[in-house]
Amino acid sequence: MTPTDLKRTPLYAQHVAHGAKLVPFAGYEMPIRYTGDTQEHLAVRERVGLFDVSHMGEFLVRGPKALDLIQALTSNDVSKVPVGKAQYNCLPNPEGGIIDDLIVYHLEPELYLVVVNAANIAKDWAWFSQQNAARGIGAELQNISDATCLLAVSGPKAYDVIRKLTLAPIENLSYYACMKAEMAGQGDVLIATTGYTGERTFEIYCKNNQVRALWDGIMFEGRPHGIEPVGLGARDTLRLEMGYMLYGNDITDTTSPLEAGLGWITKLDKPAAFTAQEKLRAQKTNGVARKLVGFTMTDRGGFPRGGMTIFSNEQAVGEVTSGGFSPSLKVGIGLGYVPAELAATGTKLQLQIRDKWLAAEVTPPPFVKDTSLARWQKQMGASK
Repeated sequence: MTPTDLKRTPLYAQHVAHGAKLVPFAGYEMPIRYTGDTQEHLAVRERVGLFDVSHMGEFLVRGPKALDLIQALTSNDVSKVPVGKAQYNCLPNPEGGIIDDLIVYHLEPELYLVVVNAANIAKDWAWFSQQNAARGIGAELQNISDATCLLAVSGPKAYDVIRKLTLAPIENLSYYACMKAEMAGQGDVLIATTGYTGERTFEIYCKNNQVRALWDGIMFEGRPHGIEPVGLGARDTLRLEMGYMLYGNDITDTTSPLEAGLGWITKLDKPAAFTAQEKLRAQKTNGVARKLVGFTMTDRGGFPRGGMTIFSNEQAVGEVTSGGFSPSLKVGIGLGYVPAELAATGTKLQLQIRDKWLAAEVTPPPFVKDTSLARWQKQMGASK
């Protein structure tokens, strides 16, 4: 793909003005970093960062059959999601693999917003459209990806920044909730408490012609709190420190949600049957042969990268799916698939990095536990 074939978000000029290094990603020219991955990573962990993630895909599913379609295609039970709440979910394929992971927002009694990964927009849209027709469900579908922008304001000071920009009662939003509101003078903006960093986050969905005013307002109000624009490089290290999965690396069309530790979003007994339900039920009964685990490097001298072989007693047993250096912990961390019998916490593993055998240990994510999101959730729980 040549640079002229790449799409740009409406904030391209802002990225250039902030000195971003732009790279091809999911068909877009996106900022990978502005000042440096570590600096941006720590800005989010310690203060607040602003992400342009307008490359993500958004579908509206509406009408009396909207819930029927989403229930038929997803593994989680969307009937449990009230208006104003959101749910993490996935699309199983007929073989029990994962077409994509996604978030479902319940906006109105018969209206849902489905947010999918940027690289999978065409694939996911085709699946929704084909299955809606093939099953004769008749939900109303609208792909609003090209008309929608998404900003993420993330970090311990995120609330303080957003509070300055809206009169809406955002203090009433719990985790994985959403509301329509006016923000930075822009009406009908969706403010959601979802996120991909492990810090308290506000994700802002808006129309293309609104995003510049929102970006400028957030950057202005964020200055007293040390806000920084953050690129995809730091977004990746932030999500890895939490053990959040990246589609195409940790989960794919050939990994099952049960192998990936996503049994908690795979409701095998939900009221509506869904794609591959019986295959996944049998897999749960029989057990899985491999599992996705987190691991920490206990030897210095290198850090893991996706595609590296995982060893046990110097015998190849699996593969790293995501890995890198943790700016927060100052050690190498990673995710990878290993045989189920090697998935227990504390299991010793090895990686071969630059011709050296380096020790690793199975460590359940999140690798970083004391985050503003964890503290906020604890506070919310204590206030109930």
